[in-house]
Amino acid sequence: MYKKKIFINFIVIFTIFFIAFFARIESTNLNGIQDEKKSFYIMDEEGHPYMYELDSYYNYRLTKNYIEFGHLGDSFINGTEWDSFSYSPPGVPMDYPPLLIYLTAFIYKIINFFGSVSLLTVCFWLPMLFSPLAGLAAFIFVKRFTNDIAGIITGILIVLVPFYLLRTIPGWFDTDMFNLLFPILIVWFFMEAIHSKTFQKRIFYTLLSSISIFLFSMAWNGWQYLFYIISIFTLIYILVRYFKQKTYKDCLLIYLGFAVSSLLLILIFTGFINFIKPFYGLLEFFNLIAVNNVWSPWPDLYIAVSELGRPTIMEVVSGLGLVFMAVGIFGIFLIFRIFLNKKMKKLYLKRISWFFYLFLLIWIILGFLSLFKGARFIILVIPPLAISAGVAIGILVDYMNNILQNNKFKNISYILFIIILILPQFLTAHDSLERRAPLANDDLWSSAKWIRDNTSNDTLIISDWSYGHFYSAIAERPVSFDGRSAYIETLPIRKFYNNSLTFYGKIPNTSREYWISRAFSTSDEKLSASIFRMLATSGDTAYLILDNFTGNTSKSVMILNDILGLDKNSAALVLRNRYNFTEKNSLEILKYTHPDEVRPFVVVTYDRMIKTGKWDFYFGNWDFNNVKGINYTYSVGTFNTSNEIVNSTNNVVFDPKSSKITWNNSDPYCLVEIVNNTIKKRIIDQKSNFCIWLLWDDNTALVIDKKFENSIFTKLVLEKRNTEYMKIIYKNKKVVVWKTTSY
Repeated sequence: MYKKKIFINFIVIFTIFFIAFFARIESTNLNGIQDEKKSFYIMDEEGHPYMYELDSYYNYRLTKNYIEFGHLGDSFINGTEWDSFSYSPPGVPMDYPPLLIYLTAFIYKIINFFGSVSLLTVCFWLPMLFSPLAGLAAFIFVKRFTNDIAGIITGILIVLVPFYLLRTIPGWFDTDMFNLLFPILIVWFFMEAIHSKTFQKRIFYTLLSSISIFLFSMAWNGWQYLFYIISIFTLIYILVRYFKQKTYKDCLLIYLGFAVSSLLLILIFTGFINFIKPFYGLLEFFNLIAVNNVWSPWPDLYIAVSELGRPTIMEVVSGLGLVFMAVGIFGIFLIFRIFLNKKMKKLYLKRISWFFYLFLLIWIILGFLSLFKGARFIILVIPPLAISAGVAIGILVDYMNNILQNNKFKNISYILFIIILILPQFLTAHDSLERRAPLANDDLWSSAKWIRDNTSNDTLIISDWSYGHFYSAIAERPVSFDGRSAYIETLPIRKFYNNSLTFYGKIPNTSREYWISRAFSTSDEKLSASIFRMLATSGDTAYLILDNFTGNTSKSVMILNDILGLDKNSAALVLRNRYNFTEKNSLEILKYTHPDEVRPFVVVTYDRMIKTGKWDFYFGNWDFNNVKGINYTYSVGTFNTSNEIVNSTNNVVFDPKSSKITWNNSDPYCLVEIVNNTIKKRIIDQKSNFCIWLLWDDNTALVIDKKFENSIFTKLVLEKRNTEYMKIIYKNKKVVVWKTTSY
């Protein structure tokens, strides 16, 4: 009997893993891409697609550092581990959760003990190999509190949740693979401790829960949210029982053991910064809800990050899967209904207490509330919904078992029940893969390799932040702005270094978004080149020094915009005569705005910037006094050249025979046509306030406010032509690498 049980469990585990693998392996076929274009997204050296998400290359770079140097960062400053390749200069302190790096490095060394496999290949396949563990944990959890069939279905359902599946496919090398497994383990062990009857078991499960949250803290910077839920709910539950004069001491001891052991493990093995996150995290939360922009008066970069936008109901449903979401929500009501009947409670939920149910309810509610902070937090809703769905399925299975007497009919009913629940979820998950394509490709890879092979090691890369991680990893050069910079605001107060200066406070990450956007949105080429020069050589130092003098960021930005486009002598006169700086202070400022020795740097533009270009104009013309941007006209669409009349998806209509072109039935100020690197421009309506670009090679129609007709963005990103101060040093179909000329 015991061997049979082991065999059945083995079959169940194999089934969960097989379904998870099968669902994810399809992504490597690039089914959503036309066959003739697939090779563009496949690495020739490795034979598999490029990474789906560009942030994956950050984790790849840190893993490579760890394997080569024994630590995640590339250097140490005053004893602090440092990443000089991110947000350079000055770089950032290395506080990234290391579990993914340690795990990948360990697996890489094990595999290469027996053969030879590249690190990039290990990184590519690891998410698919690790993500099914969440299904296994869900299976055991639900099985413990309901029955085997409910555990099996829950384990399969959770690995097929579209949002989780998309973020754990091969090539999505990020911490998402941990964000279901550890919450399920933490809560499972904590519930086992609460429900255990003996002292020894309570200690055992409490320690397991503490170890799980410790590992979670090494896997994801947002680990403390679950610590909050357990702490706040348990303490409220204890207080209620205390005032009702009911037993609470066992629960209190379990919680104290959990909290103390968890925090001690985190302090000892991950350091003080991670240890204090639960304490200052609450203050951060109140700061977030107190103001709309926590980086005021700088632009709020978060509004440009799609996954941090509030999801629609349909996005939530598609992310979770209709069946999974419906059964999970239904479970909450079904459990409550059964709890109201003692006989039914004893029959169907004898292993589940009110503590279990109320905690699950609060967990689900808070999970849905987190969606107000962004679509990426859909992942927080999945574990509690999975448990609720599993319990509901367990109740239904037990009910079927009680009313069906014929074993053959009962088995058929079970099979149909499983198919009805799993098949729609599988089809939804499969359909979501059809719309995905890797963000990296041959052109990005070739440009990064060219930079690596043709520039000095200290060359800085300036690009849109979303490409930063890719270029720092593959070009092996520091970048001015990247994806990690967008999330540095969660760091507590600490030192960071820029040349000989030491500043205190949070790294002013969103200032880079303003300055880079300003450089692209302006029509003043010298101002643009000067901004790039300042960022490359001194980073944020110039405006930080000005802030010390003025005490006003808005004024500091105004001063920099006034002097950066001038030569050094003219800038010095403006500082002294217009802004009344002393000669000493002026020289101190100019040392960083107009450095005598400029660090070598390149600027990278990429066709994908066309889709996100509106943010360059929005952030680059930021109103610091009113702390908001202006929504200038910016519209992107595609068209089909097979039709005689061009009708784009953004309502541009063009008749090649008559040369008549309109947007929303209005004539443009100008029309710019680009085909085979040839640019043709004509003025149409002097009174109009917008221009239209027709990019014939890419079948793209672009409408931009007339104000930006001659902006650096239009010249570099759309027209891809040399300017007075910006020269092309490398170019392929989608990527251009630029350098500034001397002036």
